[in-house]
Amino acid sequence: QLKRFYKKVKSLKIGLRINPKVSYSNYDLADPARKFSRLGVIDKKSISSIIDLISGAMFHFNCENDNFLNFSSNLDYISNQYKDILEKLEWVSLGGGIYFTKENYPVDDFWKKIKELSKKFNVQVYLEPGEAVITNTTELVTKILDIVHNEIDIAIVDASTEAHMLDLLIYRTPAKIYPNKGKYKYIIAGRSCLAGDVFGIYNFDKKLKVGMTIRIQDAGGYTIVKKNWFNGLNMPSIAVKKLDGTIKLIKSFNYKDYLNNLS
Repeated sequence: QLKRFYKKVKSLKIGLRINPKVSYSNYDLADPARKFSRLGVIDKKSISSIIDLISGAMFHFNCENDNFLNFSSNLDYISNQYKDILEKLEWVSLGGGIYFTKENYPVDDFWKKIKELSKKFNVQVYLEPGEAVITNTTELVTKILDIVHNEIDIAIVDASTEAHMLDLLIYRTPAKIYPNKGKYKYIIAGRSCLAGDVFGIYNFDKKLKVGMTIRIQDAGGYTIVKKNWFNGLNMPSIAVKKLDGTIKLIKSFNYKDYLNNLS
C-alpha cells in the first residue's frame, strides 16, 4: 500500500505502523498484537526495504495498560529488536492505551523511560493519550423510568447499553456506578427491547424510586462516537460542567436527527 500510493503522498512525512508482537491488553478483541492481527507490519526485511520512504513509525501495543513495569519491559524489547530501524527514523509514535493518569502511576519513571528512548535514537516521541485524557471526565446522567421485580428489583433507566454505551456489551463489562454500597440491590437496566440491555447489578443505601437520577461514571470512552439510534431511542444531550459549577448545554437531539440519520 505504501509503494502503491507513495507518489501521491511523498511530499508528506509518512509513518508506518509496525506490529512488534508484544502487547498489553485485558481483552483479546482489543489486543493490537493478537494472533493473526492485521494491524502493523511484522516482517523486518519488508520494513528495511522501504525505510527511505518513511520518516517515522508507530508502535501501538497497549490497551488500558496501567502496568508501568510491563510498558517499560515491552519498550526495551522494541528498542532492542528494532534498533537498526529506529536509528534511521525522525519520530516514533507509541500510540494510546497507556493509563499514565491513573492514581499512583509512576509518572516520573514513565517520562524518564520516554526520554530515554528519545535520546537513544534521537527521535521525537509521540503519544496518543485518548484514554488518559477522557478517563473519569464524563458521566451518563440517567433517570429511572420504572422499577420491576423478577427475583431481584430491576430499575429501568432512560438510556441503553446498546444505543449509548455499546462497549459494555462488546466487552461484557458492567458500567461504573459508585459508591456501590448499601443493603438495597438492584439491576440497572436499559430501556431498549434487547433482553440483555443491562448496565449491571449495584447496591444502594436507600430504595430507588421512579424519577431518581442514576449517574454512570467514566462514560467518555467510545460512547459519543459509537452511540446509535437503536429502537429510535434519543441520544443523550451533551453538556459541559465548568469549574465554577455552571453547566453549558453543547448539543441536544430530537426526532429530526433520528430521521436524518436513517439510511
